[in-house]
Amino acid sequence: MRICVFRLLAVVSLLLMGIGVALAAEGPIKVGVVLPLTGEQAKFGEIEKNSLLLGLDEINKAGGVNGRKIELLIEDDTGKPDVGRSAVEKLISQDNVVALTGGYSSSVTYAVCAVAQQRKVPFLVSTGSSDKITEQGWNYVFRIAPPVSEYPKALNSFLSEVVKPQSVAILYENTLFGQSGAKAFNEQCSKSGIKVLTREGYEAGAVDFKPMLIKVKAAKPDFVYMISYVMDAALLMRQSKELNFNPKLFVGGGAGFTLPEFAKNAGAAAEYVFSADLWSPQLPYPGTKEYFENYKKRFGGPTEYHGAEAYGCIYVVADALKRAKQLTPDAVRDALASTDLMTAFGPVKFVSYGKKKQQNALPTYLVQWQKGILQTVWPKNVATKPYVYPVPEWSSR
Repeated sequence: MRICVFRLLAVVSLLLMGIGVALAAEGPIKVGVVLPLTGEQAKFGEIEKNSLLLGLDEINKAGGVNGRKIELLIEDDTGKPDVGRSAVEKLISQDNVVALTGGYSSSVTYAVCAVAQQRKVPFLVSTGSSDKITEQGWNYVFRIAPPVSEYPKALNSFLSEVVKPQSVAILYENTLFGQSGAKAFNEQCSKSGIKVLTREGYEAGAVDFKPMLIKVKAAKPDFVYMISYVMDAALLMRQSKELNFNPKLFVGGGAGFTLPEFAKNAGAAAEYVFSADLWSPQLPYPGTKEYFENYKKRFGGPTEYHGAEAYGCIYVVADALKRAKQLTPDAVRDALASTDLMTAFGPVKFVSYGKKKQQNALPTYLVQWQKGILQTVWPKNVATKPYVYPVPEWSSR
C-alpha cells in the first residue's frame, strides 16, 4: 500500500514538473537590465530605461519572439560597481535571465560584464564605453556603441579641416571613462601635431572648478576638450564664462554635453559648445525619426544618443532571441555573435579589430548647441545647421 502511495506521489510530481516546464516555455522570456536609476547618473539611466520600454512595447505588440513576449527585469545599479555586481548576480541566479543589457558608466559596466562573463550569460552593453571593456577577450560581452577612443572621429576631421589648432587642454572626470577617453584623445592629438598643454583630471561632483580653469586659462590653449557627466559639464561651462575664458572652442567628449539637462543647467554658457556625438534623429536609418518622435510623444521630451543606444539594444536582443536555437544563455550568445541588423541607432554587427572583441563599429558626429537646440554640424552631409565658428567671445555675445 505504501509503495503504491509513493508511486502515485511520484507520478503527480512528474505531472506537476511537466506543467511547470510547459508554463515556463509559454511564459515571457526574461531579459535583465542594469542601469543607474538613482544617484548622479539617474538622468542617463532614465532616458535609457524609457527607450528600452518603448522598444519593448513595440516588439511585444508585433508578436514578441516567435509568439512569446519579452519581460525586462530592470535593476538599479545606483552608479556604483558593487551594487551593479550584486544586481547582475540576482538577475542571473534568482531571476534566471537568458541575457543582459544596459550598462551606463564604464566603471559599473566593466564590473558587471566581468560577472556576466564568469557566469556565462551574454551581456549587450548599451553605453559603457571604456576601451577596456571589449579588450578583455570576453566572449559573452558585446557592445553596440563605439568605444570612447573613437568618439572624436568626426571632431578630428573638423579640427584638421576647419579649426587647424596648435594646442589643446584636456579636462576629464577621474573615472575609467574619463581616463580612457583622455588618454586616447591625447594620443590622437600627438599624431595630429596638436600640442597638449595640460591634461587635468578632477573628482566627480566638485563644486568649484575655478582653480583648475584659471590654470588652464593661463596656458592659453586653442581649444578645450572635456570628458564630463552632465552636472560637471554644466558647471565647467558656467565657471569658464565667469572667468571670461575664451579659447577658440569648447568641445565635450559626449556624455553630459548632449543631454537636454546640460543646456538647462549651463544656461547661456551652453551656447556654441561643441560635442562629440554618436547619433542624430536626422540620420538616414530606418525607424530613426519615428523613434525620436514616439519618444517625445510618450515621455514629454527629446531623446539623444544614450536613448538611441538602448533602443537599438532591445531590438538586437529580440533579434538574437528569435534566431537562437534554444532559449539558453549559450545559444543566445551564439546568436548575438552572428548579428547583422539595421536598427534606429545604426547598423549592428559585432566584429573584432585591434584589441577589441565583439565590438560594433559606427561613425561618429559633431554637434553644437545653438539657441538651446543641439544641432548636428559635422560631417556636412548629415548637418542640421551650419556650424558657428569662429565662436564669439563671451563679452560680445
